[in-house]
Amino acid sequence: MESFEENKVKQPLLESKEPPRLVAAGEQISSELEDILSDTSLSWWRRLQKATWVELKTLYILAAPAVIVYLLNNITSMSTQIFCGHLGNLELAAASLGNSGIQLLAYGVMLGMGSAVETLCGQAYGAHRYEMLGIYMQRSTVLLMATGIPLMIIYIFCKPILLLLGESQRVASAAALFVYGLIPQIFAYAANFPIQKFLQAQSIVNPSAYIAGATLVVHIFLTWLVLNVLGWGLLGAALVLSLSWWIIVVAQFVYIVKTERCKTTWIGFSWMAFSGLWDFLKLSTASAIMLCLETWYFQILVLIAGLLPNPEIALDSLSVCGTILGWVFMVAVGFNAAASVRVSNELGAGHPKSAAFAVVVVTLSSFIISVIFAIVSLVLRHQISYIFTGGKTVSDAVSDLTPLMALSIVLNGIQPVLSGVAVGCGWQAFVAYVNVGCYYVVGIPIGAVLGFKFNLGAKGIWSGMLGGTTMQTIILLWVTIRTDWNKEVEKARNRLQIWEDAKEELRLND
Repeated sequence: MESFEENKVKQPLLESKEPPRLVAAGEQISSELEDILSDTSLSWWRRLQKATWVELKTLYILAAPAVIVYLLNNITSMSTQIFCGHLGNLELAAASLGNSGIQLLAYGVMLGMGSAVETLCGQAYGAHRYEMLGIYMQRSTVLLMATGIPLMIIYIFCKPILLLLGESQRVASAAALFVYGLIPQIFAYAANFPIQKFLQAQSIVNPSAYIAGATLVVHIFLTWLVLNVLGWGLLGAALVLSLSWWIIVVAQFVYIVKTERCKTTWIGFSWMAFSGLWDFLKLSTASAIMLCLETWYFQILVLIAGLLPNPEIALDSLSVCGTILGWVFMVAVGFNAAASVRVSNELGAGHPKSAAFAVVVVTLSSFIISVIFAIVSLVLRHQISYIFTGGKTVSDAVSDLTPLMALSIVLNGIQPVLSGVAVGCGWQAFVAYVNVGCYYVVGIPIGAVLGFKFNLGAKGIWSGMLGGTTMQTIILLWVTIRTDWNKEVEKARNRLQIWEDAKEELRLND
């Protein structure tokens, strides 16, 4: 078996002294981490020390920029909402409905479907089958663009949908105007997520962070110009948000085309992007269902809270705690992306020990950080709400809910990472079934019973959510612990071989 330069699989292509070659099926690629874990001449403690140091360096190089990207993208949408809020209460309600309601649907579907690229690109990159990454990215973009068409129809008819859900004529009309301006954003999502996952699979994350930061600055200026100088209102604000996402897409694609680091993974547009779409669609659909079921879970519980006897206080306290949980969740999402990349890369490279070790390190790292956040939230439980509102009643309600929020923060330090492991292994369909059972069969019904039948209000609803998340985390943890990583390596190899065979068949037919 031929060996590669130490740790070559993690180095940027720009730094490679030799042109990369493809790896034959069944061949294992040498790596520093796998060599350390397999070195029986070292004591287990010494192996643990060296391997942990190597993995932590790789992990935080991936996780930190990923966290920044998701935070900046979130701030971009939030800044639009804030600007609209200064126009009036109606505009704030419209932007909130558009951003947190209708737009969240497209975001969840597109990000979820993009996770299929994360699995395939990560494993292909680990196996050094570099030219396949560009094909996977194009194939995913084709599918996501097609998916954008039915989503666009939902956007177009969002006004009657909002009226059907009980919104007033005035609010529904204003929200619909905002949503119309977000239609180009749907197709920006369709292009962005495959590109983002394509780069992440190669451990190229810093450029996306720089682009997101620069775009945020441009976005804030353009939003101020459109609203305060030109007076284009809600439609103008939404169009600027759509434009900002297209700026991110174009900038990242230009980087891919121009940089030397992607010269072997991006070899130009290919008709192969239109082959094998059915199998790709099945994995993409499972990915979308998995993520959407998680994304909608909390939103449904908020809707249920609106039916409580004293909905104002319940909604305010849930909103404050949910916002804090959402910001902390962005950190976990960064570790989710890092877990997916590390696991898929190592499986593709044929490194079962490294894959298993990466899971342990990333999970423990995220867990420790989440525990710190949870402790801080408990210490500041009486002051947290004053960031959002000055009311004493809401402050007391938030303080009462904070212990449950702290437990949720700890679980969110583990659960998203395990979901990232699932994406890296290609378990999306299994996790979708788990999510249905834990969230919608267990979590929501228990929350409703505790909130209404036992008169526990917001605490009861949150307890139900916590129960569903706990159950899901335990199942994913159990499955991950019992995973045979040698079998996962073989599955990754077979998955890559299927696409390789399809590529050869297409070439023979040309």
